[in-house]
Amino acid sequence: MIDHQLLKYLEEIITPERKERFASILADRTKYITVAIEDVFQLHNTSAVIRSCEIFGIQESHVVEGRFGQRLDKNIAMGAEQWVDVKRYSNTETCISNLRKNGYQIIATTPHNDSCLLHEFTLDKKTALFFGTEREGLSDVVLKEADGFLKIPMLGFTESLNISVSAAIILQYLRTQLNASEIKWGLSPEEKIEKHLDWTKKSIKSIDEILERYYKEN
Repeated sequence: MIDHQLLKYLEEIITPERKERFASILADRTKYITVAIEDVFQLHNTSAVIRSCEIFGIQESHVVEGRFGQRLDKNIAMGAEQWVDVKRYSNTETCISNLRKNGYQIIATTPHNDSCLLHEFTLDKKTALFFGTEREGLSDVVLKEADGFLKIPMLGFTESLNISVSAAIILQYLRTQLNASEIKWGLSPEEKIEKHLDWTKKSIKSIDEILERYYKEN
């Protein structure tokens, strides 16, 4: 349950400009599109994808870390992990199961197979975009479970792009398509308040001391 009184209390500490900035950004946040990163080896690639999620207003990301451990570099993410909800999994099966429970179709991004070209892809349902390892691509688990395949049109000799570049291109294109649609893609009022409280807490340096004082007084 959201503590509205706590939010009001903390908002007295941050600047009005900060409060307005949160509200403005939350108005553009969406969970209609989400990103899943499967066992990417390079730290900077996972971090850069999270950064792209934040830039294009994607509120949640999912990271499978079964093979190489935690793959998030805060220096490269540039603080994006504070504003994007990063959900971690030890295996791909659990990740896919969780996404399906939340109503997502699974779309594998791959330059191979009979993939749909990006400009021909129709965003008509909640979509989880899966990105795989730099060399091997996505696992057989994702390819077998996928509801569809997506690729970026390429005109040169090179078959693939860096994962972080691919994610940025796809997210920018689909976000533009989403904004132009009549889909109700925004966060619910409750989700906005929940994130507003979360972000407000993260913006206050001495938050632990302030929360302790608040709970003593209330």
